[in-house]
Amino acid sequence: MSIASAVPAVSARTRVGFLFNHDHLHQIAHSAPIAFELASQDSGLAVTLLASDQRQHDYLQQLATRYPVASALDIRLLKLNPTLRGLRRTLDRLMPFTRLLTLWAHLDVFRDLDVLVVPEKTSLLLRSHLGLKNLKFVHTRHGAGDREVGFDRASGQFDLVLMSGAKIRDRLRQAGLLREDGHAIVGYPKFDLHALAPKPRLFDNDRPTVLYNPHFSPRLSSWYQQGAAVLEAFRQSKRYNLIFAPHVMLFRKGVQVSLQRLRIDTPGMVSPAVLECPHIHVDLGSERSVDMSYTRAADLYLGDASSQIYEFLHQPRPCLFLNAQRSDWTHDDNFRHWRSGPVIESADRLESAIDEAFASHGEYLPAQRELFRYSFDIGDRPSARRGADAIRAFAEQLMLARTTA
Repeated sequence: MSIASAVPAVSARTRVGFLFNHDHLHQIAHSAPIAFELASQDSGLAVTLLASDQRQHDYLQQLATRYPVASALDIRLLKLNPTLRGLRRTLDRLMPFTRLLTLWAHLDVFRDLDVLVVPEKTSLLLRSHLGLKNLKFVHTRHGAGDREVGFDRASGQFDLVLMSGAKIRDRLRQAGLLREDGHAIVGYPKFDLHALAPKPRLFDNDRPTVLYNPHFSPRLSSWYQQGAAVLEAFRQSKRYNLIFAPHVMLFRKGVQVSLQRLRIDTPGMVSPAVLECPHIHVDLGSERSVDMSYTRAADLYLGDASSQIYEFLHQPRPCLFLNAQRSDWTHDDNFRHWRSGPVIESADRLESAIDEAFASHGEYLPAQRELFRYSFDIGDRPSARRGADAIRAFAEQLMLARTTA
């Protein structure tokens, strides 16, 4: 039985693949703009975008239309045998089975590349466990958050790491994971795509709008203990609109597991009363959840551990954080973003806490600006172009080393 579909090989001096191998769309904007820019340059590189499911493939094609090179882009779908769909659906509830299968089933595709660019870390298995010792890996990362998982051991195993700003460099260096000749600060390519789009209007009223954006991890999220109370407080509110747009992975599985400091929980469901409320907009994972629509539309950010707080701070506004886990956070760099607004431990007096967050925003504004500056190096040149330049220079060094070896 054939597991993979046939994908023709690329023939060129240096072959660079951009892989998108996840359960959702949220990582695409962190590396696709770099691929589009690199393909637009007369660099002598063959650039291929590899999508692991139809939805990602379609989204890549949609984003590509913003670039002059769209018609010439090589965007491919890595298919898996459809008879495995039932098995994949079952095993994906326990582990990232489809992601792992995609890597194994398309080894010939990855073997034909010189460089693989990814926004995640699972793909490193191609080198560590699947035999592709000569393949070089570039990490674009995804998001600019503070969580320790972004600075774990695997984060130091890439040949080149593209960073949004000095914060990422400093955290990796402190962890002993920074290759001094293997990193570049390039900014945030997602801003190239979405940050300047018009502010969406989601409600037919003039109430201030709050974005509630809880994380999916049971160890970090406010959702499991306080989420229902948050939604009910807004359902009863006469003064505020709510956008409930959690991390896109929160409701993706019936059971969520935090592997670091093991914790297991179930996300449950959103009540019909909340879904039907005219001043509450619920989005559990559409394209709008990943294109900054909601971080641009909201007047206040309510969250816990999601890196989307930093996208919200592209335009500083009031923030409020819900410490449902009762974390000792004040001197913990994993919660650095909580310095940008008040922190509460319960949703009991939520509307009053939101009032206070609006009223006290001025005292948090300097911290918000500094957090943004430290997290993002945004210059006159587009971030995606800076990322493309870094990859091109890396590829040129790679080929020079091979020809002189």
